[in-house]
Amino acid sequence: MSSNHSGEIAISVDNISKIYNIYDKPIDRLKNSLFPSIRKSLGLPERKYFRAFQSLKDVSFEVKKGESVGIIGRNGAGKSTILQIICNTLTATSGSVQVNGRVAALLELGAGFNPEFTGRENIYMSASILGLTDEQVDARYDEIVAFADIGDCLNQPVKTYSSGMYVRLAFSVIAHVDADILIIDEALAVGDVFFTQKCMRFLRAFKERGTLLFVSHDTSSVVSFCERAIWLDNGCIKKIGTAKDVTEKYIEGLYETDDSNELVITQKNPKSENKKEIKDIARMDEIVDQRAVFINNSNLRNDIEIFKFNESSASFGQSGATITSVLFTNEKGKRLSWVVGGEIVVLSVNVDVHQSLVSPIVGFQVKDRLGQVVFGDNTYLSYMDKVISIDKNTSFCAEFEFRMPRMPNGDYSITISIAEGTQEDHVQHEWLHDALMFKVQSSSICHGLMGVAMKDIRIKT
Repeated sequence: MSSNHSGEIAISVDNISKIYNIYDKPIDRLKNSLFPSIRKSLGLPERKYFRAFQSLKDVSFEVKKGESVGIIGRNGAGKSTILQIICNTLTATSGSVQVNGRVAALLELGAGFNPEFTGRENIYMSASILGLTDEQVDARYDEIVAFADIGDCLNQPVKTYSSGMYVRLAFSVIAHVDADILIIDEALAVGDVFFTQKCMRFLRAFKERGTLLFVSHDTSSVVSFCERAIWLDNGCIKKIGTAKDVTEKYIEGLYETDDSNELVITQKNPKSENKKEIKDIARMDEIVDQRAVFINNSNLRNDIEIFKFNESSASFGQSGATITSVLFTNEKGKRLSWVVGGEIVVLSVNVDVHQSLVSPIVGFQVKDRLGQVVFGDNTYLSYMDKVISIDKNTSFCAEFEFRMPRMPNGDYSITISIAEGTQEDHVQHEWLHDALMFKVQSSSICHGLMGVAMKDIRIKT
């Protein structure tokens, strides 16, 4: 691996391939080390005692300095393999990698740690591998310990650590080595929520000064963190592009390969035995922002302009049903072209049915300009105890009635889905990206992805 590549390129991967030898039995490994030379000396034909598995096939891409790039793909696609080759912990069968800058990586759990060493000893060992001297580690030791926050366990062998403690210590080290390039491989998934949020804050700050290569199954995280994304499929690059475009195609690809049960547009909740009581408790007309009158009569008003349904949006599915229109109305069914946020609206989804459907599920996701999901829901929970059948060559309408939240300035889109079955086992008939667009012009929302209606705000003395 070289580290003297062009100053504009942080990572260059050129035609990388990786082939593993798969042995059916341990004895075959011994046979393969001894018998080929014996057979050759005896003039016998060559014989292999293994099966070749190609994990990567001529993979090439570049990551520019200061860029954040995500890598997505199914299990076994080759994501971890390419990261290990970039980090020089695994040798490629062919091809080359060039890296310009100091690399810090968080790969498989506990990589780089000696399980017999204490946490303190592993801090020094891991930091030295990443290029720090003992004096530099001494100067940063207190900060590393404070970031990890694992208490007295620091003086215990790491073989006694939980997976979460492993991640805390490993991430804390790489966060304090002044790396130019940071490589993260899904490891944060095992951390607790407080530490994960701490890591997210660090990663967002790191993006302002360094290069990030980020592997995750969570497409929302990839869209949130990365400008570009790379989709690996069976060891090959399927697509490279903007994070939003690549993750959308990846989701479509999962449905095409029938590995999509977790991707129905949904919010899972426990089964309720008394839905009417819950609805009565959470009546929406009781949720009124006490500042709404003031806000809507001031320059802080949250104008939301709603555009027309885009029937030519990118879509995929089995086409047993298609979405013909999506629109916002008020409670009386009058179509809305703009709202201000805080009022009751109805999102209406009209569907044409081309084949008989049993247990249809209609869902939606509201996404910001980066493709991050702001909120969404589907019809499944409301009808999970009922069998609904819809005849072919008919139409139906699904309606979602809710109080429109206030949202920060920006462009938003609504993705719509029509599926059939259950949340765990369903067929996707149409998934329509960016079916409806709307634009928010707001001065009242300062932080977060959306505003929450405040029933009251008080200062007590």
